Amino acid sequence: MDSAVIGNGISIVAALAAATVITRFLPFLLFPAGKKIPRYMEYLGKTLPYATIGLLVVYCLKDVRISGAAHGLPELIAVTAIVVLHWRKGNSLLSIGVGTVLYMVLVQRIFV
Repeated sequence: MDSAVIGNGISIVAALAAATVITRFLPFLLFPAGKKIPRYMEYLGKTLPYATIGLLVVYCLKDVRISGAAHGLPELIAVTAIVVLHWRKGNSLLSIGVGTVLYMVLVQRIFV
């Protein structure tokens, strides 16, 4: 293997490690324990999770074709299962996991 390729790989891993360390420790440096968190950061902490979920839903459903063979039924069934499970159980991991498995079973076994 060429030494330039190895050097590039090491550089990439080092850059990724540095970026990970910076993103993990920067909040503790900017907002130490005892220092009041700015209001805009509290606002972002409350609103960004919902905005992120909304963005993910739009991204996941952007290519659904209602005029296709399945008419969007696998997506509708999976999204409905996710919403109902999350509403009843309140567990994000459970609802997303079950919804993902259900969707994969639907598109690979039922709506082939």
